[in-house]
Parts: sequence; C-alpha cells; structure tokens
Amino acid sequence: MGEVRIDKWMWATRIFKTRTIATEACKKNRIAINGVNVKASRMIKVGDVIQVRKPPVTYSFKVLGLTERRMGAKLVSEYLENVTTPDQYELLEMNRITGFVDRSKGMGRPTKKDRRDMQEFTGTSYMNDGFDFDFDFDSTED
Repeated sequence: MGEVRIDKWMWATRIFKTRTIATEACKKNRIAINGVNVKASRMIKVGDVIQVRKPPVTYSFKVLGLTERRMGAKLVSEYLENVTTPDQYELLEMNRITGFVDRSKGMGRPTKKDRRDMQEFTGTSYMNDGFDFDFDFDSTED
C-alpha cells in the first residue's frame, strides 16, 4: 500500500471519531500537510507530517504507516507519531486553567459561586431580621 486518502487514514488512526467528521475537517481547512490545506481526497504517504487544527490547538502527526482499516487504540502508535510542539500543549493547558474566568459578568449560566451567593442573599437569614412588612393596604380613606 503506497498511498491512502487522508480522511480514511485519520479515521483509521482514531484522530477523528467518524470519517464524515474527518472529511468535514478537511472542507473547513483544518487539515494541512506542510502548511498547505488539503482536500479529503488527498493521498498521503509514509513520512508526511499532518497538522490538525482543533481550536485552540494545532496537533501535528507524522505518518509512520498506512492503513484504511480502523484499529484499536493500542495499535495507533505503529501508524503515527505525535510530533505536536510543547507550546501547543501549554496553550491547551492555559485554556483549561482559565475555564470560565473570561466569561463576561452576567453572561451565560451562573457559576456555582454565583448560585451560592444568590442563595445566601435570598436565604432566610435576611428574611428574619425583625421587620414586619405586613401592612394593611386595603384600608379606605374618607
């Protein structure tokens, strides 16, 4: 086997869960070989370095072997070598650490801390402060 379609190879080596997703990634220009975006039908050979953009990280894989058949996760290391640079993993780690810190105040779902603050504010401690707000508003004035 001298060459294999890039979408089949990425599916077979478990970079993508389905071949359709691999094809879509190619159509969205997220797959490149040596910095050049490629189509799903592009044939690859041993020694090619493939860049896969899964924001925020760009993974790089060196082709060690060719296959069109999906394999178990333990066999993947025989067909590809992960040559992703450490700075890409640092970018991923920074993204994981920041999490929702960049969320604008009041936007999106409340965090657990927001929920606890709201419960503390609306809790019974504020309601039983000795004030009586049961006014009689039904009295008629003459």
